[in-house]
Amino acid sequence: MKLRPGQQLASTVDGTRMIVVRAPAAEVAVSCGGAPMVDAKEEAAPGTADPARRDGTLLGKRYASDDLGIELLCTKPGEGTVEVDGAALPIKDAKPLPASD
Repeated sequence: MKLRPGQQLASTVDGTRMIVVRAPAAEVAVSCGGAPMVDAKEEAAPGTADPARRDGTLLGKRYASDDLGIELLCTKPGEGTVEVDGAALPIKDAKPLPASD
């Protein structure tokens, strides 16, 4: 799927919703719970989640990979694990604040 910033993605196996903050130049396969995520505007047939891919998503957290150049913001949490091209997408670390002396 070719992603673009601002695009909303929806899971077909749970209630997970994501907004694309940063999109990679290449096409990638984004999935949740082992099933492909779809554009939130599309109607998709419900699927079943893979029990091994149920680590869950957290509301308001950013999931990113600098290697792939992708960043997703969770707007609705769910039970499935968000993956890109078959690899789990980790939660982005917060930037450390500068020291004030």
